[in-house]
This record gives sequence, C-alpha cells and structure tokens, in this order.
Amino acid sequence: MASHRKSRPAGTRVAGIRTPALATAALTSVALLSQTANANPSTDDKPSLEEVEKKVDDLYRQAESATEKYNAAKEKTAKQRKRVDTLLNDVAQRTQTLNDAREELGRNAAAQYRTGAAAPDTATFLLADTPQDYFDQSQLMDRMTGRQKEAVDDYFTQQSATMKKRQEATRSLETLTESQNDLQAAKTTVQTKLADARELLSKLTAEEKARLAAIEKRKQEEAARKAEELARQQAEAERQRQEAAQQQETTEPSDSSSSNSSSDSSYATKAEKALAFARSQIGKPYVWGATGPDSYDCSGLTQGAWKAAGVDIPRVTYDQVNAGTTVPLSSAQPGDLVFFYDDVTHVGIYIGNGMMIHAPKPGAYVREESIYYDGESAIHSVVRPA
Repeated sequence: MASHRKSRPAGTRVAGIRTPALATAALTSVALLSQTANANPSTDDKPSLEEVEKKVDDLYRQAESATEKYNAAKEKTAKQRKRVDTLLNDVAQRTQTLNDAREELGRNAAAQYRTGAAAPDTATFLLADTPQDYFDQSQLMDRMTGRQKEAVDDYFTQQSATMKKRQEATRSLETLTESQNDLQAAKTTVQTKLADARELLSKLTAEEKARLAAIEKRKQEEAARKAEELARQQAEAERQRQEAAQQQETTEPSDSSSSNSSSDSSYATKAEKALAFARSQIGKPYVWGATGPDSYDCSGLTQGAWKAAGVDIPRVTYDQVNAGTTVPLSSAQPGDLVFFYDDVTHVGIYIGNGMMIHAPKPGAYVREESIYYDGESAIHSVVRPA
C-alpha cells in the first residue's frame, strides 16, 4: 500500500525543533505521556501463569532437594551423637579405672614409706601427678615388687588410653557440631523455599488458579497416556519373554530356568509386601523429613515400604539409588524404585503399568500417579532393591 505521508521538504532540519511554541507543545506531550504511564503501569512485568507454575515447581523441587540434605544431616547427626555418647561413657569408665590405678600406687607408696622399704624419693615418685619423669630410674624400679611394677605399668597404660579416648571424643563433638549446623541450614532452606512457593500461589486470582488447575489436568492426562503406552510395551515384552522361555524348556530343559524363576518369585513376594505397605499409606500427607506413621516424605515412604518387606534400604534418595540393581525402565517390575531428576531428589515405588505410589510434594498426599507426572525427561533411573 502506498504511503499517505507527505514527503519532507528539502533542506528541513530534523535534528532539533527551532520554533519555541512547537518545543513547548512537545515537552507538554511528553509530560502528559509520562504521567499516563505512571498512573497506569504496564502489566508486561507480571509473570505469565506458565512462568508462575514453573517457578512454583522449581521451588518445590529445591525444597525437596533441601529435604534430602536435611534427612542426610539428621541421620548423620543421630549417628554422631550416639558415637559421642559412647565415647564419653568410655572415657568416664577409663577415668575411673585410672583413678583406681592411682589409688593402688598411693597405697604401695605409703606402705613402703611406713616400713622404710623406700626412700622419700620413691613416695614422691609414686604419688606425683606425672611420675613419668622418674619412671626410668633403675634404683627405684629395683625397690619395687613385681606387683608394684605391674601397678605402675597399668597406670601408665590406662593414662595413655584415656587421653586418646578424650581426644577422640573431642573430635567427634566437633563433627557433631558441624552436622548440627548442616541440619539447621538445610531446615532453613526448606522453610524458605516453601514460604516462597506459598507466597507465589497466594497472589493468584481465582481465575488464574482455575487456569492453573486446567494446565495441571492436561499434564496428568498426558502422563496417563504415556503410562498406558509403557504398559502396552511391557505387556508385549513379557509375552515374548514367556514364549521364548517355553521354547527353551521344550528344546533344552535346564536347572537355570528354574533358578531364575525361583529368584523372580522371591523378589515378587517381597515386592508384594512393600506395595501393600505403600498402598496402606495412600491419603497421608507429605511432610518434609517425615518417616511415618502419620506422614511421609518421598524417601521416608520408600524406606518404610521395603522395611515392611524385611529389606533395609538407606534413608535418603542419594543412597537409595545405589542400594540395588539398576534396570531399564522397560524392564521395571512392581516394587522397583523409580528415581527422578539429575540430582536424584525424588523417588516413588513402581506398581506396574507405568504407575507408582509416591509422596509427591508439600501440600499433597501419598497417592498413585503416572511415573511421567513431570515428563519423561524427569526420570533418572529404576533400581531393584532386593
């Protein structure tokens, strides 16, 4: 379309405005526009609903990561406190034994002094706080009986051992303090992230919350579709496996197949117990750092489930991921642990057909859900713990 703007006359200056009236009018227009902008600030800076959702999800993930660090620090603190208590009790017992040995030395020295069997130097040696300086004087040792020498040897042995234990207890107390500091730092991080997430959600209008719920529903529908697809793939793979096993038994029967069947059966039995426990926890709230019986975090639930099956696995996701055999997702069986994210900060227990039971996040409850709840890329690995 041709332009309707008139061409600028030749020689007209565009670098500035020469006429005072025009300049005044221009400045007035700028001022009015500025006032209008200030009176009606742009809403472009307000984050979109999708950005809010991503920010909230990120905060929940960061909180869960901090929760696992809190769990690890809490476990370490408990172990360290137990070790410190044991060391302090040991030091107290050794101190008492050391005092008994000193009393024995005192009685020997007093007896020698009364009978004149030893010179005053001997009594000084035996009753001193640090008699080590005189220990090597052969003339004193010659005057001691075998029992007295044994008492002196025992005293120095106990003194050395007690000193070592005291130093060990001091180092353990320092480590305990560090663990307690880590525990407090992780706790503060969790609380901060959760508070930030709640604040973001509180600023949403009713309409925005409804739209956010619709977005979440679409994500769940897509996750369910992916789970059904995995279920079909696993069913087909299982059908082919059974056909191959039957053919092998027909052509060359062997003990290996029965051994594998027995192993699979043993795992399936344990997995059933773990899943029965997990199902009985459905509906209980997610609480960070919780291990039951009224609430759970993600790794607290999986640990409790396998403990019910008689299998002890570590407390935190970072350790649970190494407590078993890694298997392909396509080969996942009920009872396997499914881990999420590159930093391995979430876990659920697989129940089959692309579904799992997990404690999702703060504000949610233990539930069944697709393992694709946060997309396929979120899945880190699958581990068979027994």
